[in-house]
Amino acid sequence: MHNYLTICGNRLETEWHGPPPEEAPTLVFLHEGLGCIALWKDFPARLSAATGYGALVYSRSGYGHSDPCELPRPIRFMHDEGLDVLPELIRTAGIRECILIGHSDGGSVAIIYAGGTPAIPLRGLITEAAHVFCEEITVRSIQKAKSAYRDSNMRRKLEKYHGANTDCAFRGWNDVWLHPEFVHWNLEEYLPGIRVPMLVIQGEDDEYGTRAQPEAIVSQAGAGAELVMLPDCGHSPHRHQETATLEAMSCFISQVFDLR
Repeated sequence: MHNYLTICGNRLETEWHGPPPEEAPTLVFLHEGLGCIALWKDFPARLSAATGYGALVYSRSGYGHSDPCELPRPIRFMHDEGLDVLPELIRTAGIRECILIGHSDGGSVAIIYAGGTPAIPLRGLITEAAHVFCEEITVRSIQKAKSAYRDSNMRRKLEKYHGANTDCAFRGWNDVWLHPEFVHWNLEEYLPGIRVPMLVIQGEDDEYGTRAQPEAIVSQAGAGAELVMLPDCGHSPHRHQETATLEAMSCFISQVFDLR
């Protein structure tokens, strides 16, 4: 079911799959730096069906069909999402129990929420290719994306998903990661404060981050974390290794709620 919620003064597009929050726990999906609801394709619906739990997918401000964001984004924009926007979204949606599933920037936002707020409804956390600090490989790949956006058909491809938000989505992500001060960005302070189990998924061929990212998360997560490294897999495990990712997530979700 496609709908809109007004969160922190912005109208955000949302999509629900499976049972509502008053009937079952909810899987909350947080997209990557160039993502939105549509770019998750059918993965949230498949995971909802596999687990029997509800799924809430949403596009952050400046993405998909949500309200545009103001540019330039601040360097702490992911902090704002995790500390302010996500808690209000979860409250407004009436979610009682949840597991967050965050991809790339969405995984970083989830870590900030889990370790930096009371996160009362949170029961577990799944990250795919999340970052907790800035690496040289990340900056190089984002610089290549900037060139591709300027010189290739990348903008036209993104426009299919973001429409009028296309430039907002790209620049709001790309400009921040390439800002000279972003080299100091670091989320490791939030990891010890995470009080729920974690599943950390990373592709062995991730072009946006090295193994140092998941290893830092696993070694510092406050309630422990399981690491799954996927071979022949780049930055998007749910696309590059869909079956393995679905199975790993389904197993983790079942274990989390079996412990209640």
